[in-house]
Amino acid sequence: MNKIVLAALCGLTFSAAGWGQSAMPVLELNAGLHRIEAEVAASDQNRQIGLMNRTAMAPQRGMLFVFPQENTHCMWMRNTLIPLSVAFLDAEGTIINIENMQPQTENNHCAKVPARYALEMNLGWFAQRGIKPGAKLKGIDKAPRPQ
Repeated sequence: MNKIVLAALCGLTFSAAGWGQSAMPVLELNAGLHRIEAEVAASDQNRQIGLMNRTAMAPQRGMLFVFPQENTHCMWMRNTLIPLSVAFLDAEGTIINIENMQPQTENNHCAKVPARYALEMNLGWFAQRGIKPGAKLKGIDKAPRPQ
């Protein structure tokens, strides 16, 4: 019983620090030679919360949003404190388009054609590495199914 209480308190501590939505799996992706550690937001709750309330993210970290169906999904930055770039991906992991997003804004940033995934990284991450639409991410086939 004490272990359960301790685990709950630890979870509250991480949430308060801005790092602990519910524990999301981490998936390794590759964009050419560049390794990405992507938290996977595959449930409605995790997709809605995303990277809100976080104050920093390591350079190789990101968040992969797994959508239940292909659509022209849109992202926004309500309660998101760090600037991000989002790449919209088709079902095979090919980048459709990349959008830059500013913190705490409600502007929609949308896929130009139906997308199955969205990958958020720190602002400029894709551009700094020369990664453009048409590039294919490896490892996307290991993403969990949406819930």
